[in-house]
Amino acid sequence: MLDDSQLEKAKSMSIIVTKGTLDWAYPPFILGTTAAAMDVEVTMFFTFYGLVLLKKDLNLGFSTLGNAAMEMPMMGGHMKMPNMVSMLPGAGALAGTMMKNLMAKKGVASIEDLREAAVDLEIRMIACQMTLDLFEYSKDDMIDGIELGGAATYMETALKSDINLFI
Repeated sequence: MLDDSQLEKAKSMSIIVTKGTLDWAYPPFILGTTAAAMDVEVTMFFTFYGLVLLKKDLNLGFSTLGNAAMEMPMMGGHMKMPNMVSMLPGAGALAGTMMKNLMAKKGVASIEDLREAAVDLEIRMIACQMTLDLFEYSKDDMIDGIELGGAATYMETALKSDINLFI
């Protein structure tokens, strides 16, 4: 655990964002916006499937497959969804809708709201150029205010960062 003097010295953070499902979109945006609100300089590098989080039109999927820890509050308790159910057509969409409804009910900000907060907090968001090319996206598909860069662009920042996260 860092003491207060060590925390005061941590003034920069970089996050590699590699996943673009609803459940994996929250950690980088919550950690990034929280750090930025605490006057930490934040850079987020979106690569591979994380790149979709920068698209203008978000349509985030959700998968329960392989997520044995997922329990949803239901009928006064917590219910796990067996992996077998995840294979049924529409199960992921149903679980995603349930998750979005639960988050709205509990007052959790949407990914769109968190992304807007990231822009407002002047978080540096870098879209991986190689991934953009690989998946045949253009910068026009992405939100305004991002920059394009590659691994070297990220590394220049990461080497100077006090905190580096891979999500």
